[in-house]
Amino acid sequence: MRSRTRLLALFAALVLTLIVAAVLYQIGMARLEGKPRTFWEGLEWAAESLSTTGYGADAKWSHPVMVVFVVLIQLAGVFLFFLVIPIFLVPFLEERFEEKLPRQADAKLHGHVIVFRFGPAVETLLQRLKAGNVPSLVAETDETQARLVAETEQALVFSRAEEDVLAACRVETARAIVANGRDQENAALILRARALGFSGEIYAFVEEPAHRKPMELAGATKAFTPRHIVAAALAAHASEVISPRLPGLDRIGGLERREIRVPARSPLANQLLREAKLPAAVIGIWKDSHLNAQLRPETRIEAGSVLELVGDAASLAETAKRIGAPLLRHGGAFIVAGFGEVGRKVHELLTDAGETVRVIERRAADNVDVVGDVLDSYVLDRAGVRDARALILALDSDDSTLFATVIARDLADDVPVIARVNHGRNLENIHRAGADYALSISDISGEMLSARLLGRGTRPRDERRRAMRIPRAQWDGFSPILAPDGEEGLWVCVSA
Repeated sequence: MRSRTRLLALFAALVLTLIVAAVLYQIGMARLEGKPRTFWEGLEWAAESLSTTGYGADAKWSHPVMVVFVVLIQLAGVFLFFLVIPIFLVPFLEERFEEKLPRQADAKLHGHVIVFRFGPAVETLLQRLKAGNVPSLVAETDETQARLVAETEQALVFSRAEEDVLAACRVETARAIVANGRDQENAALILRARALGFSGEIYAFVEEPAHRKPMELAGATKAFTPRHIVAAALAAHASEVISPRLPGLDRIGGLERREIRVPARSPLANQLLREAKLPAAVIGIWKDSHLNAQLRPETRIEAGSVLELVGDAASLAETAKRIGAPLLRHGGAFIVAGFGEVGRKVHELLTDAGETVRVIERRAADNVDVVGDVLDSYVLDRAGVRDARALILALDSDDSTLFATVIARDLADDVPVIARVNHGRNLENIHRAGADYALSISDISGEMLSARLLGRGTRPRDERRRAMRIPRAQWDGFSPILAPDGEEGLWVCVSA
């Protein structure tokens, strides 16, 4: 609409310019050159000059004022030619041929979830709402982002004015609202929704944890900080001090828990557990960040998976030899690459737990140990990645995370790589690149809100397990992980 208005204004301005130029030319030719011209002859000259197509019968002028006037008209014609196309004509054509964005929700829409502003945090949620047959509607105020959403065939309403977006989304018939804008945008939206009489649930994502309480005071049912939740999950997976993988094992002398990645070239890749007959006990298998702790003899050892082993030093070493790969490191400092919101929280949690942490960041800052680009293998080497307990990638770009994973895997194959991911669709590629554990913000947010909007429980990220000794006669219902350890009737078991 705006480009059409501008085009009409341009047309009117061109007509006026032609008339003025024709009249001035007519006056100039009569009084300065002594060669009277009719208005239509003047109009013809003005059109030919401004369009740069020629000058008709008049090609020479003697009076200096007329020469200057003709030169100015010629330059104006050239200038207008280059001005009209990009500023007026192209936007008009784009508006005519581009798909028009919906400005109003379907009048039949009812019981829908309004998602204000599209982004990684709501990608998985929208997929789960669709799978649960719950209608959803994205309200977007950025035109570029709105067109990207429209390409996915997601129901959408575009509005440049945030004040009008709720009315356009039929908030009075909505089931819930999910606010995914900036904190100040979310607060304004929530207050506006409550002022309009909306009494349903409103969930807000906040960038700053200190804003959670004010957001709820503004009217949000619940406020979440998904980036901090991701950071906590990454730190818990990295450190057994924060989240012990197998509580109770330290009370059973001579045993330890280690991990090993199964390479594609391993002679045991794709064999069944009963065929492998490994000396150490396999108590779990990680594959694409999912733990399978309910193992059976028929469970297959897939290439690229990470086996959790329990055994003494000799059985662990022999198992690693048969698999054809080193045990993953379990000592040294944690390296955190990226010191944004997620990286700072991971650093805080690990240091509070007493772990040694080294931080890599592009710019110098407090708690940054190595200044440089994590995509530079020299920087990773300088940070000590070869001797690290694990590399935690807390980068803002999924492409950078993927490439950093490849570089780290090439430098230190026995160092676990733990990655923060923005978009759930990139998880598979980052696992394929070599990440041992990856967690996406979209999945975390999707799980939290799916549990509330769809009435489903969140998927546990880990199994609750513990190691203990119990009499052999009593281990029904438990999973034995080792043969008798030398004491009559005692077994080491795991309880899930």
